[in-house]
Amino acid sequence: MSTSLTIKNAATYTQEEAVNASLEYFKGDSLAATVWVNKYALKDSAGNIYERTPNDMHRRIAIEIARVESKYANPLTEEVIFDLIKDFKYLVPQGSPMTGIGNPFQIASLSNCFVIGNDNSDSYGGIMKTDQEQVQLMKRRGGVGHDLSHIRPKGSPVKNSALTSTGLVPFMERFSNSTREVAQDGRRGALMLSVSINHPDATDFIDAKMEQGKVTGANVSVRIDDAFMKSVQAGTTYTQKYPIFSDTPLYTKEIDAQALWGKIIHNAWKSAEPGILFWDTIIKESLPDCYADLGYKTLSTNPCGEIPLCAYDSCRLLAINLLSYVDKPFTAEASFNYPLFKQHVAAAQRIMDDIIDLELEKIDTILAKIDADPEGEEIKLVEKNLWLNIRTKARDGRRTGIGITAEGDMLAALGLRYGSDEGVAFSEEIHKILAVEAYRGSVNLAKERGAFTIYDSEREKNNPFVLRIKEADSQLYYEMQEHGRRNIALLTIAPTGTTSLMTQTTSGIEPVFLPVYKRRRKVNPNDKDVRVDFIDEVGDSWEEYVVFHHRFKEWMEVNGFEITKNYSQEELDALVEKSPYYKATSNDVDWLSKVRMQGRIQKWVDHSISVTVNVPNETPEDVVAKLYMEAWEAGCKGVTVYRDGSRSGVLISNSEKKEEKTGGLPSIFPTKRPQVLQADVVRFQNSKDKWIAFIGLIDGRPYEIFTGLVDDEDGILIPRWVTEGLIIKNKNDDGTTRYDFQYKNMRGYKTTIEGLSHKFNPEYWNYAKLISGTLRHGMHIEKAVDLINSLQLDSESINTWKNGVARALKRYIVDGTEAHGQKCSNCNSTNLIYQEGCLTCNDCGSSKCG
Repeated sequence: MSTSLTIKNAATYTQEEAVNASLEYFKGDSLAATVWVNKYALKDSAGNIYERTPNDMHRRIAIEIARVESKYANPLTEEVIFDLIKDFKYLVPQGSPMTGIGNPFQIASLSNCFVIGNDNSDSYGGIMKTDQEQVQLMKRRGGVGHDLSHIRPKGSPVKNSALTSTGLVPFMERFSNSTREVAQDGRRGALMLSVSINHPDATDFIDAKMEQGKVTGANVSVRIDDAFMKSVQAGTTYTQKYPIFSDTPLYTKEIDAQALWGKIIHNAWKSAEPGILFWDTIIKESLPDCYADLGYKTLSTNPCGEIPLCAYDSCRLLAINLLSYVDKPFTAEASFNYPLFKQHVAAAQRIMDDIIDLELEKIDTILAKIDADPEGEEIKLVEKNLWLNIRTKARDGRRTGIGITAEGDMLAALGLRYGSDEGVAFSEEIHKILAVEAYRGSVNLAKERGAFTIYDSEREKNNPFVLRIKEADSQLYYEMQEHGRRNIALLTIAPTGTTSLMTQTTSGIEPVFLPVYKRRRKVNPNDKDVRVDFIDEVGDSWEEYVVFHHRFKEWMEVNGFEITKNYSQEELDALVEKSPYYKATSNDVDWLSKVRMQGRIQKWVDHSISVTVNVPNETPEDVVAKLYMEAWEAGCKGVTVYRDGSRSGVLISNSEKKEEKTGGLPSIFPTKRPQVLQADVVRFQNSKDKWIAFIGLIDGRPYEIFTGLVDDEDGILIPRWVTEGLIIKNKNDDGTTRYDFQYKNMRGYKTTIEGLSHKFNPEYWNYAKLISGTLRHGMHIEKAVDLINSLQLDSESINTWKNGVARALKRYIVDGTEAHGQKCSNCNSTNLIYQEGCLTCNDCGSSKCG
C-alpha cells in the first residue's frame, strides 16, 4: 500500500519538536538538523510536519521502493532497502527523490534535472514555447537546461516588422527573468543556458553576464568543439556559421580563435562564468548519442553541468557515501571493503531503476492534474505535451544518475592525501569499480525486467566508454551484448551540498574545504560563563570557538586527541599537520593535479562531473587558460574555475568607470534626471496581494522606483509578458511633473500608462521619492535595502509595500556583495553575501530570499 494513503492521518510535529529530535539524531549538529527539517521533512501546505527525524523519511522512501520492487522478480524487502538508506550511511537519494517519494502533498517530479528541446525553431512561437516549458518544469521542482544555438544571429533578416533578428542576448534575459519569476518563497529556480562556440553570436553570449544585473537567473556555458581548441593552439582563424556546423550555412564569419579564447578566459577569471563544455568529448563518449537519430541527441546540460541530456529527458540522482566502505577508518589498519561496495552499487542501480517507475507515476499524476485544470485545452496544450514527451523519454531510456559523495573523507580515512599520485590512482580505481558494477547491475536488471526499449549493441560497438567496460570485464561486455541493459546511461558525479550536510562528510569528489576553523558568537551583556576573545570596531564583544570538520574530529578521537580542549591557533596548525587532511584542502590541492584527476575519473563516468577548481584571488589569467587547456587535453567534459573573490564587486556598470564630484561625494549618475529612462518591470506577491514595481535604470543601476498594488481600476494591470519599457518625464498642463511608462505591445506599437504618480497610493509615492533620492545620490543598493528594511511603519499595508520594494531592489545587488550587520538564521555566522538577490551564508550555504 502506498505511504500516501496513510500519511494524511499520521501524527504531526511542531518545528521545535522536529528540530530537537533531529538534533539528537545528528548528534548535536544543529545545521544538519535545521536544514533537514526545513528542506526535506514531509510537510503539507499548512506547514504541518509529518516526520520527526530522517528515519521517518527513510521509512517513507523504503515503503515506496519496496512497493515497486514487489512488481518484479527477486524483490528487495522494505527492511533491506531501509537498511541501505537509513542514517545517510550508504545510499542517499538526492533532493527531489528525497523530498518527493511517497509525498502526497506535492504534485511534483522526482527528477533533479531536465533539458528541453528547441525543435531547431527560432521563431517567436518556438521561443515562447521553450519559455513556457521552462517555467512549467521549474514549478514542479526541476532544474532546467536548454541550448540557444538554434537562434539566428543578430542582424539576420526576418520576415516581420523588425526586419532583422535581435540575436541571442535578449532571449537570454527572457529565460533568466522567467527563472526568477518562478522562484518564490525563498527558493530559486535553476537554469543552464548554453551556446556553441560555432555560433556567430558566441561573443555576445560570453559577455552577456558581465553587465551588472543582466542574466542573473541563469548559469551560462559555452559548447566548445575540438576544432576551436586546435585553432587556439595553432593560432589560426576559426569559422563560425549559422546554422551551426551546416555544410550550406546561411551566414559565415571568420574569427581570431585566440582572441575569443582570451575573452572566455578573462570573463571566467573575472566572474567564474562562462563555464566550458567540451562538446566533442561529450558527444563522442555519450552512449545516448548512439541513438541520436531516435531522439537521444544531447543538446545541453542541467544547471550544474553533470548531466548532459537530450530533448525532454530527465534524470534522478543518488549518491553513494564512500566513507562508509572504509573499515577501521583513520587507523593504520584502515582498508576499503570492496565486496560490500560492489554489492551496494548493484543495489543502488536497482533502486534507481525503481525510482524511474515512481517518477512515471508522478508524471501520470501531473498529467491528471493538467487534465483536471479548468483552463481550455488550447492553454494546457504546451504543458501537457511537455510531460507526455518527458514520460516517453523516461520510460524508453530509463536514464539513471548514480554518483558518490565523501571522496575527500574516504581518502583521508585510508591515510591517502587528496591530490597525491597515490590518492588519484586509488580514486580512479574506485570509480572504475563503480562503473563496472553499475553496468553489471543494469545488465542483470535487463535479464529480469527487460532492456531499455531501443537497445542495440551494434550502435554502441565503437563507443569509447563501452570499449573501456569491455577491457575491464569482457564477460560483462558479452552479457550486455546478449541481454542488453536496463538503462541507457547510468553514472554522474553531482554536487552534494545539502546531501553532504546530512552525511556529515566532504562533498562529491571535492577535498575538504577546511578541517578546522574558528567562528565567532556575539556575547550579550547578561551572558554568563562566556569568554570574550574579540571586540569589534563598534564595541561589540565576541567569543571565538573552534569548529571541526566532522571527520577530522573522528580522526582526533581515534588517535587520542581531545576534542573539548580550547586549542590555540598554533596548536590547531600542529594538529592539522599531523592529520591526513594536511596539504589536502581546497586551497592546498595543486590545481593542475585536480584537473588531471577529474580527467582520469571522467573516463569511468558516462555522464559528466560537477567540479570547481578553486584558485586564489591573485591567480593570473594565464593560469586559468592553462587549467582550461589541461582539462580539454585530460578528457574532461566540462570545467569551471573559481578565483577567490571573483564574484565580489567585479561586475560594474559603465557609469562606475568614471566619477563626477557633486557636493564632495562621488556621483555615478547625471546631476539632472534624463527625460527618458530604460525601465524594468518587476512583479511580486506579498501575502495574497499582487504588486508591481517600475524601476528606472541608468547603465543597469536603479535610479528611481515606483511601486504599488496591481489595480485593474487604476489601469496598472499590464500584460504579463512586459518586463521592460521606458519611464518618460513629462509636464502636465498646469506645469506639474508626471512620469509616464511606455512599452511595446505585441504588434510593435507603443502603449502608454500616463502619470505613474497618480496610479499608486500617495503614501507609497512619498516613500518612493525618498528612496529614489537615496539611489540617485549614489547610496549602494544593499545599503538602500537596509534602510528600507529598517523603516518603522505602523500600517500593515505600508509594511507589505516596504517588503516588496526591498525585494525588487535586491535583484540589482552585485553577486558577492557582503551583507554587514546581519547574521545567518541557521548557524549565526556573520559571513553573509548576496547571491542573485538572496542573502546567502558563506559558512553553511543557507539562503534566504524575501
